[in-house]
Amino acid sequence: LANIPDSVIDELAAYHIDAVWMMGVWTRSKAVRDSALNYMHEYKPVLPDLTEADVIGSAYAIGAYEVDPAAGGRDGLATLRQQLARRGIKLILDYVPNHVATDHPATVNHLELFVHTNAETNARYRGMFYPVKDRHGHTHYIAHGRDPYFPSWIDTAQLNAFHPAMREWTRHTLLDIAEQCDGVRCDMAMLLTNEVFARTWGAHVKERAPEVDFWPSIIPTIRQKHPNFLFMAEVYWNMDFMLQQQGFNYTYDKTLYDRLFEAEVDELRTHLLADIRFLRHTVHFLENHDEPRAASAYGVEKSHALAPLICTVPGAVLLHDGQFEARRVKLPVQINRQPNEPLDLKLHAFYKRVLAEATHPVYTDGEWHLFTPIGAPVLAYGYRLDDEYRLVVVNLHGHDTQATIDLTAWGTHWSATDALSGLRAVTNSGQLTLHVARYTALMLHLTPQAERGKAQRERQATQG
Repeated sequence: LANIPDSVIDELAAYHIDAVWMMGVWTRSKAVRDSALNYMHEYKPVLPDLTEADVIGSAYAIGAYEVDPAAGGRDGLATLRQQLARRGIKLILDYVPNHVATDHPATVNHLELFVHTNAETNARYRGMFYPVKDRHGHTHYIAHGRDPYFPSWIDTAQLNAFHPAMREWTRHTLLDIAEQCDGVRCDMAMLLTNEVFARTWGAHVKERAPEVDFWPSIIPTIRQKHPNFLFMAEVYWNMDFMLQQQGFNYTYDKTLYDRLFEAEVDELRTHLLADIRFLRHTVHFLENHDEPRAASAYGVEKSHALAPLICTVPGAVLLHDGQFEARRVKLPVQINRQPNEPLDLKLHAFYKRVLAEATHPVYTDGEWHLFTPIGAPVLAYGYRLDDEYRLVVVNLHGHDTQATIDLTAWGTHWSATDALSGLRAVTNSGQLTLHVARYTALMLHLTPQAERGKAQRERQATQG
């Protein structure tokens, strides 16, 4: 991390991004790597020439919240953070609140931090717990991390969100992390809420749910010392608004992801009718390390419609490494190398054009408007900020169409130019009719024609 060339950072800055989220900087433990080595057969389809050296263990079973010495340690990370900051880019790191590695030092020294039980209960719930010897040689049984709908993650130890000591440990850990970066992406953040934790572990812990929920007991402490520290939640099960209310700056928008996959325009419109104050705090994505690659799931052609959409609907956008080049292989988080794949440089250039437009202040600061197109199942929305107007029209279907957008809410005389294709259109009625090709998005600059006409008449009168 200490010797990344400035040219690499400059390339990132050229995308006009606000932040880099780096996964896997924290130290992995021996037990986590040993566990991963048992599953080499699952990684080989991704990387046919896989060797043991390629297997490093999960980035989400943390051995210690210390930057891996092999990656440059804390000082190396600080150097990278300075490089990013000079270009106005924030650094986001992972925090995994639900669990740590099975051999994390706290499992020996601080049993109270974990969900644990006795030998009798362990025998009854086989596979849910694992044995640990404390520093006195006594055997205890600690639960593996899990969510209520899936089997346990066998390389993890489940933390007890109801125990005061665990909450204090979380505050202490996050305060140290906040000294090293500008924000955290909190893995499976909803698992720590009183509601979900009680449903998952209530029968296995002695403590009752605290009066104050988990995140409201944590986030304010961090913000006291670091007021601008950013919290982003990976969250599912329609709990995103709840976590926004509990202090998160941004929450995953899995609903939008699912509806994009289904290409149901009416359902997308319904979702985008939500309160703008909610939408502006959501994170949109076409892929991430948990989801299939966009080029594999949707195809490259459809990405020409989806990329402008996720970059311009209200909120933040998460762009995954390899997404611009149409990589198709979904990588396990337990390996440290990716296969060689053909890279789509045309798609990469397209993403750069989209981001150059989508990062204009009108999209972040402008007044949002969702339109109802006439005559075609397309999605249309726009922004206005002072004398800047933008209209985005997206065709998610595999056929060309013609759509009419009623712009009279903004005015009646318009000229329109697509920032991506250069396409031009003019309307004198307030209704803009557009031909939208299959799997295409238009990012239109709108210019009020009435003002142009007035200026032209004034010039003619002066010349006369």
